[in-house]
Amino acid sequence: MKSSLKERLGQLGQIKAIDRVPSGSPVVLTLHRAEGQRSINTIIAALSLAKRGMTMLQAKRAMETLLQNGEVTLNVQKVEDVTILAAELDEAGVVLTVMSKRVIDVRKLRERLQLTQEQFALQYGLDIDAIRNWEHGRRSPDTAAQSYLRTIDKMPDRVRLAQEEEVLIEQSEEVHISTFR
Repeated sequence: MKSSLKERLGQLGQIKAIDRVPSGSPVVLTLHRAEGQRSINTIIAALSLAKRGMTMLQAKRAMETLLQNGEVTLNVQKVEDVTILAAELDEAGVVLTVMSKRVIDVRKLRERLQLTQEQFALQYGLDIDAIRNWEHGRRSPDTAAQSYLRTIDKMPDRVRLAQEEEVLIEQSEEVHISTFR
């Protein structure tokens, strides 16, 4: 005789309920294995993520990616306090970093680098009209431009070097043929 669905579910045992946080803000995080940590308690980490709006399947897949690649970047929907989440994940052997949403003041950045608008545009491959519009408040940099500006802010020399291409000059060996008469 086949058992009913209710009986079969009863055989699975009690399923632990997840106490979800009541409210919070979305945050983009990158999770890393804690330095010197050999193992990660993936269950504690996955439950911490599920408490904040991820499904258990999403949290499980995030842990699999973390184990495979050493890091994973994800959007967590309901983070009530980043320090509380960081403490929970630390217990599991996971370190988190928050992806910055800091808005860059383009004029201050350019002036700190002691560049004119034209020099700034040329060195970093930007449109000079966009720089003028950003500085005068007529437009705001889009998400990609803000990310690029944050990178320039942190590593101006590296970003400038990444924009440059090395020009290789081939040395030609001229062969002089002289004839003897």
